[in-house]
Amino acid sequence: MPEMNMIEAIRDALDVKMSQDPDVLVFGEDVGYFGGVFRCTAGLQEKHGLHRCFDTPISEGGIVGIAIGMAANGLRPVAEIQFADYIYPAYDQIASEAARVRYRSNGDFTSPITIRTPVGGGIYGGTTHSQSPEALFTHISGLKTIIPSNPYDAKGLLIAAIEDNDPVLFLEPKRLYNGPFDGDPHKPATSWKGHPLGEVPKGHYTVEIGEARKLRSGTDVTILAYGTMVWVADAVAKDLGMSADIIDLRSLLPYDLDMIKASVEMTGRCVILHEATRTSGFGAELSALVQEHCFYSLEAPIQRVTGWDTPYPHAQEWAYFPGPKRVGQALRKVMEG
Repeated sequence: MPEMNMIEAIRDALDVKMSQDPDVLVFGEDVGYFGGVFRCTAGLQEKHGLHRCFDTPISEGGIVGIAIGMAANGLRPVAEIQFADYIYPAYDQIASEAARVRYRSNGDFTSPITIRTPVGGGIYGGTTHSQSPEALFTHISGLKTIIPSNPYDAKGLLIAAIEDNDPVLFLEPKRLYNGPFDGDPHKPATSWKGHPLGEVPKGHYTVEIGEARKLRSGTDVTILAYGTMVWVADAVAKDLGMSADIIDLRSLLPYDLDMIKASVEMTGRCVILHEATRTSGFGAELSALVQEHCFYSLEAPIQRVTGWDTPYPHAQEWAYFPGPKRVGQALRKVMEG
């Protein structure tokens, strides 16, 4: 199998579906001739033509609105929002139209659209290029929300998203685009070697939306994470010599409650990690689920390690980012409980 980083895996997924299905179109700001800011769509316009991979005006609401109209007429659009920080103008289209059309039309219409967008920090992007707004979208019934942590999952989940008959928000951790961490997960992207995280099969395959994966098995503590934080959790658990049961959620909505319950009931302890701000972050929902379903198994209070409740800073990015130091403190604390 070929080795790919996440950028290459995403590009390959788009190419596979565009080659298989003439109804799949890719569009967004700079995705055509330029191939996207992060090069995820490089070469697709040249291969599939100007009408199937094209640039749009700088109008996020317009991009998603066009996608909804296309989907209602039988196409399967893949829309790119250049950075998740700029998705807010499209929120009404996503929440009020894309996620509701099946319900409002009693099944006469569906909205098989996929919205791709980079999320998270790690590139010194500051307040307008580093946000993690996933919790705002998990509140919307009718919308699926996905965050892969590796190239294999990125390709399989993206193909599954494109084939899904309902709208899917596909969030891509930009800190993982070019490969894994170079020894220390608490370093900026400039320190990466850029080598692949793993092998990715050629051609078509899917990863089931709604199924988590277990990164590593352990008996001391359950760690729930997604995206970049999966690898931070893995690095810290190894450094501490801790037997951690690390669950990569992959899909935030729908989520894999069965795997979460089975793990916490086994370990009796739970630490939840995410980059986004703490208050009303998705970790709060995960904490509530664990409390509701695993209360009698818990041997210590649930711990959350998150970003701070402030705008994402530029100069102090690594003080904001929930890195190994804070994750290690939470793991020690939960083991003492």
